[in-house]
Amino acid sequence: MDYGKFKYEQSQKAKESRKKATHILVKEMKYRPKIGSGDFETKTRRVEKFLTEGSKVKVTIMFRGREIQYPQLGRKILDDVAESISHVGRVEVYPEQEGRNMTMLLTPGKATRRQREAIEALQAEALEMEEASAEAEAEAEASSVTDEEQTSDETLELEQDLETE
Repeated sequence: MDYGKFKYEQSQKAKESRKKATHILVKEMKYRPKIGSGDFETKTRRVEKFLTEGSKVKVTIMFRGREIQYPQLGRKILDDVAESISHVGRVEVYPEQEGRNMTMLLTPGKATRRQREAIEALQAEALEMEEASAEAEAEAEASSVTDEEQTSDETLELEQDLETE
């Protein structure tokens, strides 16, 4: 076999394997121990959005000054974040203290974005089919009502004809 041909085939295989590889981004969201509830909700919504897009999220609690003496406050915030995103992700690396920061890594969990989109598409299709069948039933019901009205009108006319005779 020709060495040039061998090198070409190797490069083609490498190129093909790079196409199939997935690149996962790690995004970071920083919290503070004394975060307000509004800020907490906003940042947590962003974390959920990142996870639904398929990215991993590194959640960091930054301690300043005397806050470092109360790591349980940071741990509680990280636990609250993990609990609130449990429907879209899971904890990959549990909270650990690194100097003045406490970090936790979250990964997309139960279903990837593509799987959720497929499920939503199937649900939308099922809903459309239900609506179409409901419309068909309503039309059938409406046509049967008009048939009944016509037969009752004809009966009245016959009765009136009989009375006049």
